[in-house]
Amino acid sequence: MAQYGIFVYSPAPADPMALTPEYVELLERHATEVEELGGRIVTGFAFEPSTTALSVRGDVVTDGTALTSATDVISGFFVLEAPDLDTAVRIGKLNPATRDGGVEVRPLFVPPAG
Repeated sequence: MAQYGIFVYSPAPADPMALTPEYVELLERHATEVEELGGRIVTGFAFEPSTTALSVRGDVVTDGTALTSATDVISGFFVLEAPDLDTAVRIGKLNPATRDGGVEVRPLFVPPAG
């Protein structure tokens, strides 16, 4: 089954520990909803608040995220297995982060066999 990276965006500054009970309930249901669509979350991680980020561009290291013109920051990511991109997008739409932030669904690179 193909794998997809799901990047979770939240309003800046995002604090992954500041979850409402309603949001926790949505997260708990999310894995079941993913499986109902034929997908499987392989692994996932939440980041510390964006204020802890360091960005590297060339030899320059600066405080903050690498995003330069966004009000949202990446607050976490997970790897999803799904039968196809359309299913991965349907699963991405179920993520609770889409309520006040968003998600990005991107196929993972698979190097050619060789």
